[in-house]
This record gives sequence, C-alpha cells and structure tokens, in this order.
Amino acid sequence: MAGDVNGRKSTTGVIVFLGGNPMTWLSQKQRVVALSSCEAEFIEGAAAACQVVWLRRLLEDITGARVSAPLLMMDNQSAIALSKNPVLHDRSKHTDTKFHFIHECAEKGDINIEFAGTHEQLADILTKSLGMKAFQGLRERIGVIKLA
Repeated sequence: MAGDVNGRKSTTGVIVFLGGNPMTWLSQKQRVVALSSCEAEFIEGAAAACQVVWLRRLLEDITGARVSAPLLMMDNQSAIALSKNPVLHDRSKHTDTKFHFIHECAEKGDINIEFAGTHEQLADILTKSLGMKAFQGLRERIGVIKLA
C-alpha cells in the first residue's frame, strides 16, 4: 500500500492462470490514493475481476463451451468481505462505486473469491521489492524458468 513515495499510490498486481500456467499479468500504479490497505486490495480485486470476467467470456466465445467461474485469490479479509457485501458504512462509503464491480461479479457467480495468505500471493513479485530468495521462489511458482 502507498508504495509510490511521491503520490502515495498503491500498485496493483494481477496474474491470471489458465491450466496452471500464467496467461496474463498486470502491474500498474493505481489511479487513486487508497485510504487503507482494505481499499487498496479492493481496487486491486476490481481490476482482477474485470480481467478474468473478460477472459472468461473470450474463452466461452472461442470454445463455445461454458467456462466455470474463475477463482480470485485475495490476501485481505476486509477486502474480501467488502467484495461480497459492500455495506455502506463509515469505513467504506468513500470507495468509488466503480470498484463495486467486483461485488456484482461475485454476487452473479461470475467469480469466486477466496482468501490467500500473504505467502501464497504470487502477484507480490509484480508489486513489491523482494529479497533474492523470495523473488526466485515466486518466479519458480508462477512458472518462469531460466532458459540458459
């Protein structure tokens, strides 16, 4: 959260897997300043939801078969709760309504959302400075291999 020291914006990191292999990935500075880690993760989840819903529809168009709802892994319990039930209370009513897309997708069954602990977050390789061992471990877990 707030990794950009000048603008205090967070970085979104998303990796989409198909059949256990990374298919697409995204690493970008968020367009708004998040006021909490929950909000930063919620914004990240909305970006991931947009990407996987679009890819799911594309796969259905290409194959002509129904594709099961993708699994969205998030490491913030509050963001998951907000995604599943965006109750407008003092802690979340400032969140822009466009980010509530993730709630709509979860409610319609277009995505499934589950908790993934910090050590299970493969997208950290796209958003954080990591030590050599952590970087190499995540690189291996997402399927990037050294060719030489």
